[in-house]
Amino acid sequence: MEGKQTEKEPVQGRQIILASASPRRRELLALMGLTFQVMPSEKTEIITGDTPQEIVEHLSRQKAEDVAKQMMEDEAVAADGGVLVIGSDTIVVCGGVVMGKPRSEEDAFAMLDSLQGRTHEVYTGVTIASVEHKNITYDTFSRKASVTVHAMEEKEIRDYMRKGESMDKAGAYGIQGSFAVFVDEIQGEYSTVLGLPVAALYQELKKFR
Repeated sequence: MEGKQTEKEPVQGRQIILASASPRRRELLALMGLTFQVMPSEKTEIITGDTPQEIVEHLSRQKAEDVAKQMMEDEAVAADGGVLVIGSDTIVVCGGVVMGKPRSEEDAFAMLDSLQGRTHEVYTGVTIASVEHKNITYDTFSRKASVTVHAMEEKEIRDYMRKGESMDKAGAYGIQGSFAVFVDEIQGEYSTVLGLPVAALYQELKKFR
């Protein structure tokens, strides 16, 4: 998939690769006016770090590093300004508990039940790996947003889960879908909750002009 190039594109002459299969991240990059290719990382994620910021930044770097190293083997990488690989990962933290994607339906229910009626934090980490002349440099950052969820009855949680939006998302919900009716307030950048803080990413990409 490729995004549509516009005059506002922050990076010129660099091939951009998104190291994620997330449809939401593809949509957000396209909205930024970037031209890019998708090459999901297949590396098994290893959670490391003492804080949510460290965890999510390390996860994003693992994705970017995996794809960037594959690009190192491509003889054409040194041409046309090199390659920028964007890796991103998102976690939900509620009451000190880190939530990734649910492992089962009951796990998804437990996540949603713990989120309802409370405020939780969403952390998204991003790593930009610049591959040039057989050399890789990394730029990693993260952003946080707070989300307050209305109280939900068990039936409301079960009904939401039946819509199929829970299993592939951190915290078992997608804010851009029908879960939006339960969201009372968001503090921070909305796209951070979606999985890619586009305003922060746009500014970081300017470094690679």
